[in-house]
Amino acid sequence: MLKELTIKNFAIIEEISVSFSDGLTVLTGETGAGKSIIIDAVHLLSGGRGSQEFIRHGAKKAELEGLFYIQNPQHPVFRKLLDVGIETDDDSIILRRDINDHGKSVCRVNGKLVTIAILREIGGSLIDIHGQHESQELMDERLHISLLDQFSGSKLHRAKASYFGLFQTYTKFKKELAAVSENEQQIAQKIDLYQYQINEIDSTELIEDEDEKLQLERKKFQNYHKTFERISAAYEALNGETKGLDWIGNAMSELEDVASFDEAYKGQAELVSNTFYSLQELSYQLKSEMDESEFDEERLNVIEERLAVIQLLKRKYGNSIEEIMIYREKIGDELDALVNRDERIQQRQKALDQVVIDLEIEAKELTLYRKKASKKLSEAIVLQLRELFMEKATFEVIFNTASNFDKNGKDDVAFYMSTNVGEPAKPISKIASGGELSRMMLALKGIFSKHQGITSIIFDEVDTGVSGRVAQAIAEKIAHISHSSQVLCITHLPQVAAMADQQLLIKKEVTGERTMTKLIEVIGKSRVQEVSRMMSGAEITTLTLEHATELLSIAEQRKKLLHA
Repeated sequence: MLKELTIKNFAIIEEISVSFSDGLTVLTGETGAGKSIIIDAVHLLSGGRGSQEFIRHGAKKAELEGLFYIQNPQHPVFRKLLDVGIETDDDSIILRRDINDHGKSVCRVNGKLVTIAILREIGGSLIDIHGQHESQELMDERLHISLLDQFSGSKLHRAKASYFGLFQTYTKFKKELAAVSENEQQIAQKIDLYQYQINEIDSTELIEDEDEKLQLERKKFQNYHKTFERISAAYEALNGETKGLDWIGNAMSELEDVASFDEAYKGQAELVSNTFYSLQELSYQLKSEMDESEFDEERLNVIEERLAVIQLLKRKYGNSIEEIMIYREKIGDELDALVNRDERIQQRQKALDQVVIDLEIEAKELTLYRKKASKKLSEAIVLQLRELFMEKATFEVIFNTASNFDKNGKDDVAFYMSTNVGEPAKPISKIASGGELSRMMLALKGIFSKHQGITSIIFDEVDTGVSGRVAQAIAEKIAHISHSSQVLCITHLPQVAAMADQQLLIKKEVTGERTMTKLIEVIGKSRVQEVSRMMSGAEITTLTLEHATELLSIAEQRKKLLHA
């Protein structure tokens, strides 16, 4: 339910903060007092289209905030919040929207910034706004099949889940079949391209890590002269008179001589001796490498050419030899599929044909469940209409078989009704009378409100154009709907106001040189006076006060009967 609503600098509202109760809340007041402005604010809070025109004159921005309490942990809004990464610590959800003087909106859900689209999706699962002349969700034929399915119960839901799994397989097979059934020109072009690419890669005879090894060898050739010079210098430092080995040899002789009469120096003599012979062996190796070393320019050219070929393949097919080979394997499989496409087409068509047979069976089962449910739904809605004094009205669910499967089967479903004897049934969206449209919508809402999971339902003067016993019937129907969902209702009917669990009076006042809208909860004598005003107009007499008191008393009795 919508627990609290705060509105700042919106239209002629400077600031209003109001708490709503469970059940039925009515908003009453003189025409032009700003009742619809409250509904406009809730509409924007749930993702409706906004502009800077809504900002109160002289203000920089309009601020709207609503606190919702959701008692059902399985409510679909929690799944939507989770999908967009918004967590809830308890059963409360806060929607906030600021509109600046450039018409831009900043939207938040539980403090997290979201887009208008996300706000609209979340708000749409919490709030359902109905106005007499607006396009109603229940009047949209595209949604009738889902409404019927909600009414149908668990058996259809299980059958529908089974059907939908099969439908996903059907969709997958159709896409695969379409992919292998492309036109011949495109297929021929792909075959030529893949064959060329495969030949280009295969003719290169790539070896794993070949490029890395070639780059190391190239680096060696590029540094040949520097390497030769350093090796020569190292060799010269070790060999020759008065060079490294001569001095180390002298040290070795001296220490060996000392060790011959003092064994304490034996270890040191051995260490120098080992070092001398190791360095001598190293000098032989360096001499051998110098003698055998040769700069092979032809080999360097071969390396450069090979690396250039590999680099060309990398630019075309991958960043490494491994990626090139993976691509080669991939297009090899695709080429095989294209060359043998006729066989594959036959295989996929056969699989698709079998799925179609199974889908037909599943779809027919859905149709049977729906037709059974449609009879019960028709009876329930006709009963609702009779309670709203549309005794001659009929209601029926029209079925047409679609040419193709969709996620719901092959049923096209539409709600039809007739309000007058002798008149053929027509789509409910074609009903002309405003009063009949209001009652039809209330009848449907009375059936579907408990199935749709909407937290708050808002009726914006849906009772316009009715009076007398019809007005009383509409009042009781709205009160009945408020048992399963919180209902906020703007009304001019005293019968509806009398049935409310909470009544809010909206007044327009002039303070200084500014017009402001204020909202006051009316209880006790104040409520009697407001209902009296609704009954008689501006002049409140003793008699109208008595009638208002009587109406409120009768309403309390009827509410007890509704709750019984």
